[in-house]
Amino acid sequence: MSVTANTDALLNLARSRAPADRERLLLAVVDLCGASDKTHLSSAPIQAQLQSIFMNLVVEAEWDIRRRLSEKLASATWAPSGLVSVLAFDDIEIARPIIAISPVLKDQDLVQLVLEATIEHQIEVARRPRIGRPVVAAILRQSEPAVLTALAGNETAEVGPQELSELVKASERIAAMRSLLARHPALTDGLARELYVWVGQALRHSLIGRFRLDADALDAAIGLAVQEAHGGVPVEADDIVAEPRPSERDEMEQRLVAKLNMSGQLSPGYLLRALKDRNLSLFIAGLAMLGRFEPEQVERAVNSDHPELLALACASVGIDRSVFPTLLTLVRDLNAGRPGGGPEGARRANGAFGPFNPDVAGAAFRYALIG
Repeated sequence: MSVTANTDALLNLARSRAPADRERLLLAVVDLCGASDKTHLSSAPIQAQLQSIFMNLVVEAEWDIRRRLSEKLASATWAPSGLVSVLAFDDIEIARPIIAISPVLKDQDLVQLVLEATIEHQIEVARRPRIGRPVVAAILRQSEPAVLTALAGNETAEVGPQELSELVKASERIAAMRSLLARHPALTDGLARELYVWVGQALRHSLIGRFRLDADALDAAIGLAVQEAHGGVPVEADDIVAEPRPSERDEMEQRLVAKLNMSGQLSPGYLLRALKDRNLSLFIAGLAMLGRFEPEQVERAVNSDHPELLALACASVGIDRSVFPTLLTLVRDLNAGRPGGGPEGARRANGAFGPFNPDVAGAAFRYALIG
């Protein structure tokens, strides 16, 4: 069959709404992706037909078909650019393969994703191998903590001295970036000294070994600065752990969760991701926003000896009973073992998930804290 006849047949299948034709179309697309000779697919007439075929498929297709199509087209150099753009803005599970490796996406497309797509999409852009300077600049301008952290861990991104300096400065308020930057191959002696101020003892030893820093001089300078800030009261350098200023960090995270909530992107899954990214304060802010609680209420639950309080708050925002043991372990790992209660507390927490609706769980959470 000729190329034109083949694409005409595919176009006819794309116009059909019959489920069997949809499946036949997908299989035909798979065959097309696996063909050894794809040079003919780049011609303008064929590209126009392919664009029509794929757009029909994407607009009408079920989620699973769009996901499979994304996986098949992710590495295709001949994929129509309009289709690739649509898939890149689709649900993150569909978009992820496209954003990660599609050669059709150019810097301007990636910048558009950073400016207009969800936080999850932006994170995938920041993780993409060998992203260019314009994309890095857009990420830095947006200054979203999770996206900056992903960029800090991308050692193939085109990050120059100025961009790396901005990332090091951002690590003052975003603790998750520090270990990634300490290992970054482009880190210089000067930036290592600046980063030294914000990291804990383990990373300080790593920086000293890599850059042969004068630890005594750095610790003395830090100690003197802190002593002056405390009105001349001596402070041991080993006791200094630089953290983001609480007011700035809290304000930043409140803005982030408010933005996510307004756009419909704040979800139980996002709360779990915040914990996996070792950001307990962002989890607390997000849980408070989703449950319409005061952040102080969630903090009290997290720091109590009653994990069932945290379970009630989680149940009220739709977190599943099966997910809570993992969530509780993550919270305890980040919060010195709190909420306490041990295995018995975890068993009590299991009872917070039923049999009642989320509104009842939220009301019970508030009542327990008042009592």
